[in-house]
Amino acid sequence: MDFTFEEQQVAFRDAVRKFLMVEAAPEMLREIWETESGRSKDLRAKLADQGITALSVPEEFGGIGLGDLDWVLINQELGYYAIPDSLSDTAYLAAWLLTRLPSDVALKKAWLPRIANGTARIAIGHPVNPFVSDAQLADLLLLWHDDEVHAVQRDQVKLSFNPSIEMSRRLYQVKWTPSDATRVAPARIGRELWEGVLNRAALAVSAQQLGLAQRMLDLGIDHSAQRKQFGKPIGSFQAVKHQLADVAVKIEFAKPVVFRAAHCLANNRPRAAVHVSHAKLAACEAAWASARRSMQVHGAMGYTWEADLQMFMKRAWALDAAWGDRAFHKTRVAQFIFAEGTALGPGETFN
Repeated sequence: MDFTFEEQQVAFRDAVRKFLMVEAAPEMLREIWETESGRSKDLRAKLADQGITALSVPEEFGGIGLGDLDWVLINQELGYYAIPDSLSDTAYLAAWLLTRLPSDVALKKAWLPRIANGTARIAIGHPVNPFVSDAQLADLLLLWHDDEVHAVQRDQVKLSFNPSIEMSRRLYQVKWTPSDATRVAPARIGRELWEGVLNRAALAVSAQQLGLAQRMLDLGIDHSAQRKQFGKPIGSFQAVKHQLADVAVKIEFAKPVVFRAAHCLANNRPRAAVHVSHAKLAACEAAWASARRSMQVHGAMGYTWEADLQMFMKRAWALDAAWGDRAFHKTRVAQFIFAEGTALGPGETFN
């Protein structure tokens, strides 16, 4: 059994990494954070030029037609560079949802090509999240109502801004009125669609948390090599080495859990939801540990505006509760583990 990613998947990930290394330096992100919208049209256009917005759109609508396994690698890079853009909401979640609407729905024909070329921004509203990200900039909002899927234009909703601990997030409470005109899928279809959106959104957050955890660890390592005490870099002291090594272990243990969840979603495995919840718990724990240990290495200065670390810490903290907090995902895992007749143990790993 081959557990590795395909060569073209890794090559695309590497290309995105090189692009973001140049286009998403921390000083540029600070400038975007401080704008009114918190978003950069120029950065979104460049991301579209890289093909990221077309990743999940079917080829018949001008996209590339790839899926979950490709996105799990890209979301890691988006996390590593803390990209201040709800890119995966549009290019991953909305594209997935629109593609699976009934074939006679004109909405998919109108919006999927725009997603592919990067000219559309779509917000997703689900009851697991009390606030909708980037609702004020959205050309279209896809909203949950009693398991139905509703498509609402920006001028059909009333928005109330909610501040976030992380300045790159723009969260809004959305008030709107469901109607037959806005409904694009009934509950009997929408129930399964929303379950798929929830799982993929949680997977996207998990992958971004992996990237954030690695970035914060790298920042901690760099600082420990430069900061000196008693004439030696603090990274040479065992107390510091062990702290950072523990984080590296958590990241390496979380990666296969996240990758397995992506594989299960891509192949419609029956336990996919459980594996997604496991992935989010493992990735969030790695990110929290990385933030805490890197902060200890930096000292109090790590939380100041001038330090790059604070940007990634705040995002990791904010994403921890996005698309299901720990209680939500622990409950899903517990319901599976403690169900009568559940087969557990090494012998059941690949069944």
